[in-house]
Parts: sequence; structure tokens; C-alpha cells
Amino acid sequence: MPEMKTEADSNDVNEHPRDDKSRPYLCTVCDKRFTRRGNLNVHKRIHTGEKAFVCTVCNKRFIQRGSLSHHKRTHTGEKAFVCTVCDKRFMMKSSLTRHGKRHTGGHEYSCTQCQKRFSSHTSLSVHMNIHRGKYKCSECGKCCSSKSELAVHRRSHSGEKPFECHVCGKRFKQSSNLAVHSRTHSGEKPYKCHLCKKAFSHSGVLQTHMRVHTGEKPYKCSLCNKSFSQSCHVQLHKRIVHSNSRPYYCPYCGMMFKVHFQLKRHVRIHTDAKPYSCRHCSDCFRWRDQLKTHLLKSHNEGTWFTCDICQKKFSSSDNLKVHVQRHEAVKPYVCSECPKRFYTASELRHHHPVHSEYRQFSCGLCDQLFKRKETVKRHFKKCSAERGVTGVLL
Repeated sequence: MPEMKTEADSNDVNEHPRDDKSRPYLCTVCDKRFTRRGNLNVHKRIHTGEKAFVCTVCNKRFIQRGSLSHHKRTHTGEKAFVCTVCDKRFMMKSSLTRHGKRHTGGHEYSCTQCQKRFSSHTSLSVHMNIHRGKYKCSECGKCCSSKSELAVHRRSHSGEKPFECHVCGKRFKQSSNLAVHSRTHSGEKPYKCHLCKKAFSHSGVLQTHMRVHTGEKPYKCSLCNKSFSQSCHVQLHKRIVHSNSRPYYCPYCGMMFKVHFQLKRHVRIHTDAKPYSCRHCSDCFRWRDQLKTHLLKSHNEGTWFTCDICQKKFSSSDNLKVHVQRHEAVKPYVCSECPKRFYTASELRHHHPVHSEYRQFSCGLCDQLFKRKETVKRHFKKCSAERGVTGVLL
């Protein structure tokens, strides 16, 4: 019985009530008191584990009806609560309340140990367990905020993975991770966008997708202030735009790359790999865009993006955007060394070697260096012929 009390204590925010209300309804397990019998009945489910409210989409169960209502919005993507200051939308009222305090500067609850501030007494109470050492790992000394968090953390030491996929046998530390993994086998996508009906297997992916519609880009590059919809895109941007390091090189032609996926795509030029296959016919393609165009032209699958000026059609919105800039004579990419401007980033990159002696392309046969890709390709043909090297595609 004391074990159950410890579990309840981790979520107990009214252990020392801050008002004089009468609380005649007592929980006999953990001694917590309530003003209403209904609140006591709901609280008892923490001890019994009863979850009476079931989601009809994914079968996840909840202790309270309100929690189920909040959960359903992860499937629909609905954000019914709107900030009156900045128009940002939220799924839950509590999230809107916390967000609102960013505008007012209000963080009512402050930790006396580390000065970290919280917008609710509940958050502070859970946080204080870390300083009290109430849930401390005996292996590494890490303090957790709750008993359940400590139990999950201990598995990082024991290697225990108690949740097993019955299809492929893969094991997981948490049941939630298994639930997400299982959808890779079932193909289930319970989280649907209420604006475009696109479906996803994970609620986090849906939340990221919603930024396509809202235009929200909360992650900023600290070097140029460019904004992104995902934090991983910021890291990728920094490596591609702000770093000169090129640790990945092509074993066929010596071309060097900043990120691995660029090398992976490039190698297909030499190997003639065509990983994108059409599900309607036997055709295969080297690039995803080629498959997309094929589906549009040959099987009428997908949506064309049409230029309003000349009616030319494109398979992607990005290609249409670049095309429209040419109509409007918009050249947003400016050379930092001279006044020249360009329509696309690739055109600017192609221009850059004019101002530098840096030679990033090397011949994989003789190690001679070149400024431009087309130059090394011409050289490589000649070099491979002279050395009798055959069977290499350019």
C-alpha cells in the first residue's frame, strides 16, 4: 500500500491546500482530500488503474473524459484555442494559458533551488521532486520528477525492454514507443489533418505538418536569423550554408559534400541506381521528382502546379516558384563578392568559384583538383580512357 501512496504523491498538488475550503471526501489510499465526491471518484482511478474512456480511433484509454477530449484533437489537428495577442493556436486551453504568460511576462511560481520559473503550481511541484532527490537513480544518481519516470530511466542501465512487437520481435523500453512502431506493420495512420485530410502515424508528425498550413517557423538560425518549421532543419541549414567543412567525398570522382544525403544522391549518377519505382508500371527512376512527374504524365496521379502567367505546368511548387521569379525578374540570391544577382541558390553556387581558388572537385584516378563539376567530368572521361578504366558511369 505505501507504494501506491508514493505514486500518487508525484502528482499531488493539493497536499497542502492554499485555501480554506472544506474537503470532507478522503482518499483512504493516500489521504488526499477533496471538496466533491465526484473528484474523489476520479482520483481513485489513479490507484486502481481504471481507464474508462476509450478513443474510438486508436483505442488509447484515459482516466478522465476531459483527457479523452484533448487527445481526440491529436487525430483531427484541431486547435480551437487562439491567442488574442499573436493569433497562435493551441489544442488545449492550458497550453494557451501558459503561452499567454509569455506576452505578460508572468511566471508566478519560482523554484527556490535553481530559480527556474513555472506558470503553474503543478509544474513546480513535480519539478521540486528532482531537488528533493525523492526519485533518485541508485546507479548514476540522476533525480527524476516521478516514480514512473525513474522506472523508465532505470531501463537505460538494465537494458530491459519489456514491450515486444508480436510481428517482428523488436523490443521497446516504453509501451508508447511500441504503439507507434506497430503502425509501421499495420499501415495505420490515425492522426488526420483537418485542413487537407493528409494522415500520419504519429501525433508529433501531424503537429509539424500543421505548420505547412499556418506558416509557423519557430526555429531560427542564430547566424542569419532565417526561420524553419523544424529544429533539425536549422542544424542542416547551418552545415550546408554556414560551414565550409566537406567530410563526405565520392569514391568515383572525388566530389566532396557537406552532408551524407548529398553524397548518397550523387553516387547514383555513377552507379545508375534507380530506387524510385512506379507502382503502376515497371518504370524506375533515379530521382523522386522524376517519379512524381511520371505519375502525373503517365498515370494522372497527383496535382500539377500551373503558372498563372504562361500556363506552364510543374510537378512541384518549388519549381513553379523559381519559374515565376524569372517572369518577375526577381533575383533574390546576391553574390557577396560582386553585385551579380541570381534566380536560384544553385546558380549562385555555380558563380562562386569565379572569386576563389578553392578547388573542391578532384579526379578519383589522378587526384587532380578542379573548381567545377563539369570540368572534372570532362577530365575524368579522358583520364579513365588513358588508364584503361571502364564500366564507370558519369
